[in-house]
Amino acid sequence: MNDRPLDLPSPGLVMLIGPSGAGKSTLAARNFAPTQVVSSDHCRALVSDDPADQRATGDAFAVLHHLVDVRLRNKRLTVVDATNVREHDRQGLLRLAKQHDLPATAVVLDVPAEECVARNAGRQDKPDPAVTRQQHAELHRALGKVENERFRRVHVLRGAGEVDSATVRPHGLPVDRAHDHGPFDVIGDVHGCRREWEELLRRLGYRLHHDGSGRAVDADHPEGRRAVLLGDLVDRGPDSAGSLRLAMGMVESGNALAVPGNHEHKLVRALRGRGRPSGGLARTLEELSAWGEEFEHRVLEFCSGLPHHYVLAGGDLVVAHAGLPRHYHGRDSGRVRSFALYGAPTGERDEAGLPVRHPWARDYRGRAVVLYGHTPVSSLEWVNRTLCLDTGCVFGGWLSAVRYPECTTESVAAWQRYQRHPHSEELAPAE
Repeated sequence: MNDRPLDLPSPGLVMLIGPSGAGKSTLAARNFAPTQVVSSDHCRALVSDDPADQRATGDAFAVLHHLVDVRLRNKRLTVVDATNVREHDRQGLLRLAKQHDLPATAVVLDVPAEECVARNAGRQDKPDPAVTRQQHAELHRALGKVENERFRRVHVLRGAGEVDSATVRPHGLPVDRAHDHGPFDVIGDVHGCRREWEELLRRLGYRLHHDGSGRAVDADHPEGRRAVLLGDLVDRGPDSAGSLRLAMGMVESGNALAVPGNHEHKLVRALRGRGRPSGGLARTLEELSAWGEEFEHRVLEFCSGLPHHYVLAGGDLVVAHAGLPRHYHGRDSGRVRSFALYGAPTGERDEAGLPVRHPWARDYRGRAVVLYGHTPVSSLEWVNRTLCLDTGCVFGGWLSAVRYPECTTESVAAWQRYQRHPHSEELAPAE
């Protein structure tokens, strides 16, 4: 029989769901290390010396939840081997995954009830057949709900054959590129300032490549360095389409990495027909439309597929559009994504009506260097191993980059002020 592959994000929570006798423990033992599996039977044995002692279930699950909590806090792949057929039990575990900002995967073992009963007959503890049939009935009531619960992925194995042939394919989270040590050139918010970006790339030593029409579509570095783009490639400036074309070419060729900014997030929503675009976004959509549906589709695929942050260089470098506190590094959830794109608004607004954001960098004490953009600053200033690289090019300031691991900087002045910032007096004017 052919293998049934199960793609599982790691680290994260894997919840096995099925009645007693469905094959959960066998599947877990075949596909995971013993330390990765937290079993309800084992937890019963820990608290009562008897894995079949149902009177110990309350204490056993308290231990199970504690172990899951600790493992997820430490970013470990954690497999829960329990029936999990009741919604209440699943929700408690899903809350732990959410609390630790890690994905949860469900693996449902839908094996006929009588087959489960027959398998249990050979077990030393011999669960009550009536209980097994009840669990099977609860599983079938749960099947319609599990798909709508907060699982990143749901795998349903139908029948003993699929259960027996299931093989696990763990894969790292998209945000984890700790194996990639660069060297990198990290570039702040471009905002459609393509000419300045091309000039900055040349100063950094990159060789630009053009298509038959003379448009820049890629750039490589003779020393193997790669650019890292901090998002907000689009809107406000004169050439969002050209900036996207160059970014897509560099990422596709492996000459760059990119994370999205809040403006890419809004662009994706607009391309999917959501929201009412106005201002800079409306102009960006007009530019993309002029290049046809195929180009729009490429842009949508590119922007929607970007990880919200990257952990690089063995964990010593983190890049995110709006920055990222230490406890979010390498984690993947809606909450982490929101912070990486927008920061953490305090709920207040400044005198210009702009949202006031929590000054996370002021309190940062992590070992990783964090490079980010999002909020324009007038000069490059390190704060607790963090550096904001948005020096307001589109507002007449500068387009800036930092070389890593050297931590030296390079900037080019804006050719002109393309848009006035509410705090424009705080930004250096174009010369």
